[in-house]
Amino acid sequence: MKKSKSDSNEQVAGGSPCELIDARINELNDWRGETLARVRTLIKQADPEVVEEWKWRVPVWSHAGIICTGETYKNAVKMTFAKGASLEDPSRLFNSSLEGNTRRAIDFHEGDKIDDKALKALVRAAVALNTSCDIQSPEGHLRKTK
Repeated sequence: MKKSKSDSNEQVAGGSPCELIDARINELNDWRGETLARVRTLIKQADPEVVEEWKWRVPVWSHAGIICTGETYKNAVKMTFAKGASLEDPSRLFNSSLEGNTRRAIDFHEGDKIDDKALKALVRAAVALNTSCDIQSPEGHLRKTK
C-alpha cells in the first residue's frame, strides 16, 4: 500500500484522516464506535480549529501539537492526552495511565456516561497548553504565557 506524504506513519493513499476515522467508527459498529464518534464530536466542539490526523493506526487530534489519541480496544475506548500529566483535571476524568510523567488517559467502557462539559474543558486546557510559550522570569521560574 502506498503511503501519503501528509501522514508518514499510517495514512493510506486515497483516505484522508477524516475518512479513516469515519471508517474506524463504522467498522466498530457497536458501543465503541458510538463512543469514539461522541468523543470526536466533543473534541471538535471544544476546539473548532482542531486538526484530525491518522497515526499509529488510530485517530489523533492536534492543535499546535497532539491533544489526544482515540484508541479502541475490546472493552474500552481510550483517550490518551499527550501532555495529560500537565493538565488540571478537577472533574477527575483521567482514570488510566496515571503513573506516567507525561501522558494521562480516560478509559470509557460500555455504558459509561461522558461528562461533555468536563471533557470539553480538558480538551481546551490541552490546546491552551500546546499553544502557550515557556518564558523564564528574572528569578529563574518558568511560567506559561500566550
